[in-house]
Amino acid sequence: MPLIYLTLEQAIEVHRNTVEVSGGGTLEAIELGKLDSVLQNIQNDDYYPTMEDKLTHLFFSANKFHCFADGNKRIAITLCAQMLLLNGYLYCVSRFLRDMENISRHVAAGLIDKELLHEIITAFLAEEMDSDEALKLKIFHAISQADYGGEE
Repeated sequence: MPLIYLTLEQAIEVHRNTVEVSGGGTLEAIELGKLDSVLQNIQNDDYYPTMEDKLTHLFFSANKFHCFADGNKRIAITLCAQMLLLNGYLYCVSRFLRDMENISRHVAAGLIDKELLHEIITAFLAEEMDSDEALKLKIFHAISQADYGGEE
């Protein structure tokens, strides 16, 4: 069964809904061309052959490219959740929305790279987040590098 992809117009609507529901912010778009490019690129199975590959690129790019003035960490989560919903991954959407909030923050801070994000998304889709101790350690080590301005 062919995958269903989001259009740029749908992504803009997802952003609007996300900002309104999650506490507000501006709806101003900054780099919609970048977002459109990402949405087109994930349709190329030569570069992104699996759902995990597509979601990883979408999440990472939406988070890091600052396509909108506000809500980029949130939109990374909700665009991927929408892709999951459109393609029948109902079993993991609720948890994805809840658990990826912290992951999104750490991606934005540069603590979780694209490779680790791919492992995390793969574990989510396989429903292995709770049982993959090695992945939990990788995440712990990645985020323990954070300097939150505390005194030493």
